[in-house]
Amino acid sequence: MDVDVALVRWPTDDVGRRELAVRRRPRLLLVAKNADPPLCTDYLEDWVRLPVSDADARARVKALEGRIRELTPLVPSLVDLGTLQYRSARIELSPLQALLLRPLIDQFGVVVSREILMQKAWPDADPNRNILDVHMVRLRRRLVSAGLQIRTVRSRGYLLTESEAENRPHPDGFGSGRDG
Repeated sequence: MDVDVALVRWPTDDVGRRELAVRRRPRLLLVAKNADPPLCTDYLEDWVRLPVSDADARARVKALEGRIRELTPLVPSLVDLGTLQYRSARIELSPLQALLLRPLIDQFGVVVSREILMQKAWPDADPNRNILDVHMVRLRRRLVSAGLQIRTVRSRGYLLTESEAENRPHPDGFGSGRDG
């Protein structure tokens, strides 16, 4: 995972800080000499007081990058024609399973509607709800060995996440930044 940390002057560029936070971009706040330090509750953010040596700033950026790598979940990927790769697991999927999984991977950790899944898997048909349910049950079973789970979110759709046993706790004061 490549981490690009933005440097933001604090408090003069609070708007930039908030925009970066909304876009989930990592940032190191350069706190003015006489300013109160910011309250950083996001694991994608840290701060250092000015003036700061280049070596100290680089060390703080490296520490922030390491924390981000540790706390950000890996995203599964589809390689070849239907091979799921996640961490050290590789699982061969049917073409239909790959079609169903693609939008879930593209929106990893975010709910994907039933309508989108049906449109991706059956673009020229109008399958009934039960067909999708049956295929999602089969796909769930295939993903267990990779440490992934598909959760049903009532009245909204499906959510692909790490299995509960795979989730790592976040240190006190830092959230995952994801709902759900």
